[in-house]
Amino acid sequence: MEKRARVLIDCEDAKGLVYKISKVFYDRGLNIDNNREFVDKEHGRFFMRTVVSGLFEIEELLESLQSTTPVDAHIRVIEPQDKKIVLMVTKESHALGDILIRHADGELGAQIECVIGNHNTLKALVRRFDIPFFHIPAEEMQREEHERHVMKIINEFEFDYIVLAKYMRILTPLFVKAYPQKIINIHHSFLPAFIGANPYKQAFERGVKIIGATAHFVTDDLDEGPIIAQDVIPVNHRLSWKDMQRAGRDGEKIVLSRALALVLNDRVFVNGNKTVIF
Repeated sequence: MEKRARVLIDCEDAKGLVYKISKVFYDRGLNIDNNREFVDKEHGRFFMRTVVSGLFEIEELLESLQSTTPVDAHIRVIEPQDKKIVLMVTKESHALGDILIRHADGELGAQIECVIGNHNTLKALVRRFDIPFFHIPAEEMQREEHERHVMKIINEFEFDYIVLAKYMRILTPLFVKAYPQKIINIHHSFLPAFIGANPYKQAFERGVKIIGATAHFVTDDLDEGPIIAQDVIPVNHRLSWKDMQRAGRDGEKIVLSRALALVLNDRVFVNGNKTVIF
C-alpha cells in the first residue's frame, strides 16, 4: 500500500548530495511531494527535509540513504502521525489553555499524555479536558528530589516532547540531560534585560517600545537554548504595565503554538545552538 514519509537528513556537506539522495528516491519509484535543503557554509553542514510517497519499506530506504551519504549522517524516515507530548505547568493558564483548546479542536497535531504541575492551581482546568493531571509539590524538597518525582511520572508515558507551558522552575542539568532536544520552553523576550519578578512592570518603567516571546529548546544555559520561534508586539505610552502583560501573554501562547506546529511536523533541525527550520 502506498504511504508517505518525511525524510530528515543532517550531515557533513559534500558535492552531489541532493542528486545522490534524489536518485535513491527515483530508483525506488518514489515521488518527491516536497523538498527543502540548506547548507550551513560556515560549519559545512547539510540539512534536507523531503516528503516522499510511494511503495517502500522504511528500513530498506534508511539503509540505502545511509550508504550514499557521509558517515556522520543523521537520517530519520518518519511516517506522519500525531506525536505525544507531556505538559509541565505552575500557575499561569494562558499557554496551557491555548494548547488544551487546540488539542480539543483537533488542531494541535499531538496527543497530550498528561499535565504535571508543581502547584494544584490548574488541575480543574485540565480535568475539564479529560487529561490526567499530576500535582507534585516542591515545598520542603530539594530541586533534584522534586525532579526525580517528576521524572518518575514522565517516564510512565511514551512521549516525543516535554512542553514547559509557563513552568516556573529552573531545571537541573540532570533533568535536561535525560531529555536532550525534547524539552520546549516559552518565555517573554526581555531576557536578559529584565530578570526576575514582574518583567512587564520592569519593562514598562523602562519605557520599552516592543515586547515579545521566545520559544526554544531547553539546555543547561538558562533560556539560551536553540530558538524555534519568536515574535514581537509594538507598545507605546498608552499601555499600562498590566496591558503590556496581557499583550505579552497573548504573544507567548501564539509563539508557543507556532513552535509546536514546527516541531510536531518535523520541520526543525538543531544546528549547534541554532535551528534550521523548513
